[in-house]
Amino acid sequence: MIDWQREAEVRKNDLMKDLIGILEIASIKDLSTATAERPMGDKIGEALEYMLKLSEEAGFTVKNVDGMAGHAELEGGGEGTIGILCHVDVVPAPGEWTTPPFEPEVRDGRLYARGSIDDKGPTLAAFYGLKMVRELGLELRKNVRIIFGTDEESGMSCMRHYAEAELMPEEGFAPDAVFPIINAEKGQMNVKLAIGTGRKEPGQERVLSLLSFQSGSRINMVPESASASVAGPDAGQLEKDFILFCDVNGVRGDVAITDDVATFNLYGTAAHGMEPFKGVNAGTLLAVFLADLEVQHTGAEFLSFLKLLHGDFYGHRLGISYKDEVSGPLTVNPGIISFDQAGESFVQLNIRCPVSSVYEDLKNRLEEAAESQGFNLEDYRESQPHYVAPGHPVIEALQKAYQEETGKEPVLLSTGGATYARFMKKGVAFGACFPGKEMTAHQKDEYIEVDDLVKAAAIYARAIYELAK
Repeated sequence: MIDWQREAEVRKNDLMKDLIGILEIASIKDLSTATAERPMGDKIGEALEYMLKLSEEAGFTVKNVDGMAGHAELEGGGEGTIGILCHVDVVPAPGEWTTPPFEPEVRDGRLYARGSIDDKGPTLAAFYGLKMVRELGLELRKNVRIIFGTDEESGMSCMRHYAEAELMPEEGFAPDAVFPIINAEKGQMNVKLAIGTGRKEPGQERVLSLLSFQSGSRINMVPESASASVAGPDAGQLEKDFILFCDVNGVRGDVAITDDVATFNLYGTAAHGMEPFKGVNAGTLLAVFLADLEVQHTGAEFLSFLKLLHGDFYGHRLGISYKDEVSGPLTVNPGIISFDQAGESFVQLNIRCPVSSVYEDLKNRLEEAAESQGFNLEDYRESQPHYVAPGHPVIEALQKAYQEETGKEPVLLSTGGATYARFMKKGVAFGACFPGKEMTAHQKDEYIEVDDLVKAAAIYARAIYELAK
């Protein structure tokens, strides 16, 4: 009988060292530094090469797939291949962190850094799980392939490229969510709603003019900050009202005044776009304040629509609310907001759709609601939901591994998140955040508990063996 927890514990120091090494790489997508060898940017390329080097040193068969992804494979009997799909890219790290996001630090048993829980920590735990299976010399019927993606946070183009270039495993797991097991993932609609600017309508001459409005950098994140500039003879008199508004709503804000232009800055709380109710959307909240002012022309329409969106996490005001028993309610996140008096103005929504959603119906209702507010549907992209039925051998193997290592019931869950699991016909998300623990993905001061990291490695090792033996 193998003591998987003990095997993980004896490798703890090496696991931590290797994890800290990749956490120090600021692997945020940056196409300004892209090359043919590193198509997602220099730092993401560095992170991919880091994992492939570790894999090669560990004795795995390694392949770099055009810099878009890479894999390490443990060869078994060849009766199929188990996939473990991970990613090395991370989201930006805005806000005031206690310690710099790319200078990993352990405090009170927690390893703080961007990517510690999403997804570099779980990636290293799964990698060490595979190392354990190899080092123990266990006989396997199936091959096991751990695949490292580079664009999970910005559309998953990496995994689409990999699936075209290589044979994608049909079953396995993605260590990029929570334990026990997520067998249902919502689909997504990413939409861009634009409004025309520069129009002057009769009877709308008002005191203030909205010059600009900016909030959010990623559609799948709740915007943590927002900034808007307003011009007019009374703009400077709004400072007291704005500070009071911020106090009442429990957020920080400040105002900068130059001549007749006031620039309002509001600071909310970032969260993952799949759970917008866990954050405070700085953009829509700032619009709530500005929408009640005497703003001219298109600016008034723009702010009115944002006010409509504020707090409408489930799409009721847009007429698209929907839920099912398998995956819960539809959610809406206004992730990117931009207004330019002289140029393009738009709102980008990340909508997470239940497994049984009818996309065409949702799209039509959304378009109708937007048009009633003066907006047009300018860009629309969708991804279908993913579901693996209970009782499938993959699920049963993972349930056994989880229950044996934790003593806890391996219940099946659903998520609004999209993981790489959907690229495998019978893939599920499996860890690495444990039940009852805080999930800090996409937030400042992101962390993973060191003991949980080691426990996850033990679970992954046992799960890999159960799947491939």
